[in-house]
Amino acid sequence: MSEASAPPGPTALLGATLPDGRTADVHLREGRVSAVEPHVPDRPVPPGALHLGGALLLPALVDGHAHLDKTLLGAPWRPHRATATLREQIAAERDSRRTEEVPVAERAAALARRMVALGTGHVRSHVDVDPDTGLDHLHALLDVREEFRDRLGIQLVAFPQSGVVTAPGVAELLDAALADGADLVGGLDPVGFDGDAAGQLDTVFGLAERHGKGVDLHLHDGGETGTAQLRDIAARTAALGLGGRVAVSHAYALGDVDDAELDRTATALAAAGVAIMTNGPSGPVPPVLRLREHGVRVFAGSDNVRDTWWPYGTADMLERATIIGLRTGLMTDPELSVAASLVTGEAAAALGLTDYGLAPGARADLVAVAAGSVPEAVAAHPRRLLVLHAGLVVGPFADDTHPTLVPSAPVLSSPLSSSPLSSSPLSSSPVSSAPVPPAGGTA
Repeated sequence: MSEASAPPGPTALLGATLPDGRTADVHLREGRVSAVEPHVPDRPVPPGALHLGGALLLPALVDGHAHLDKTLLGAPWRPHRATATLREQIAAERDSRRTEEVPVAERAAALARRMVALGTGHVRSHVDVDPDTGLDHLHALLDVREEFRDRLGIQLVAFPQSGVVTAPGVAELLDAALADGADLVGGLDPVGFDGDAAGQLDTVFGLAERHGKGVDLHLHDGGETGTAQLRDIAARTAALGLGGRVAVSHAYALGDVDDAELDRTATALAAAGVAIMTNGPSGPVPPVLRLREHGVRVFAGSDNVRDTWWPYGTADMLERATIIGLRTGLMTDPELSVAASLVTGEAAAALGLTDYGLAPGARADLVAVAAGSVPEAVAAHPRRLLVLHAGLVVGPFADDTHPTLVPSAPVLSSPLSSSPLSSSPLSSSPVSSAPVPPAGGTA
């Protein structure tokens, strides 16, 4: 089944396991959740309803940090080129894109399709704006955003990959990008890359104030150099009243300072309403639980997915929750639920999605997975069974390129070990007018 022939949306999802463990019937109307009621076995099935048979129903996954314009998906495999410094890596990427024959929009669309198939309903993508690319990448992703508007919500951050102060003309390009449709303005290591924290942050926050946009900065600088910048960002956020609209991505410094410096910085971030994004990197990781104890919003993103920065990445946000859980020692069921929140509610809040969730009135951006609980969904790499965007079925489909194609035996009638679906397969009711889409392979 192709995306073009997607079936209409179901009127209800019956027998769903909710994140809080209840079994419920979720009714849908005009692209929104209209009611959530306790499930009563043997109740007459309304027309157009689908029975989930106990599958876990989550609000759509949210990827809080991606680079759609950088991915090499949709292009032939390129061996990874090792580099020693950030500047060398940026130069290597610049060389690569000069010889890449597959257009940015085509590769970005390949990644966007993968995200949809895996249950992501919203993504914030940084897009390079620099003297080399100008606004070309932004305009390509604006087209992709329009192409996917019925399947995936896309926020775009004008990202100065080559710096702000040290790259002539970038401030003007960022200004133009915000005027052309970018949702936020970004930055990159004000000290470590530009060598001028005040100069870069003056520009970035000045543009945010002028255009009424949010801010999402990359900050890789470690130690107290990094935490000093975080407190500067918090102070500027508070001064401009931008609480809840500023995020710092990576913030490695929070994972390599002592407790006193961490507590001091976390207190400032929480008071100002600055969120922290992590992808669970191999180096220092922001301490998720400690930051949450201080009231700092922490959320997750996939970051790079198979590009010149690294060859890894699947765009599976439940897998990303697993990675962060492993990197930060989240093991108990409550801790695994925290990991899940980083790719659902916390990420949605960081992105300003006000109508997100499973409550009546929320947009019906939903994903059903082959798991019986939220902790299992994080730990078990479950199959995606159904993906809805504004109530319409958008995945997974047989022609999804990832995960692996649909097994020869239909998943909906095959046993699913460790899942309640093994005794009650996802199925349409006898009177349903909305056929169930085939499920994708394992994520």
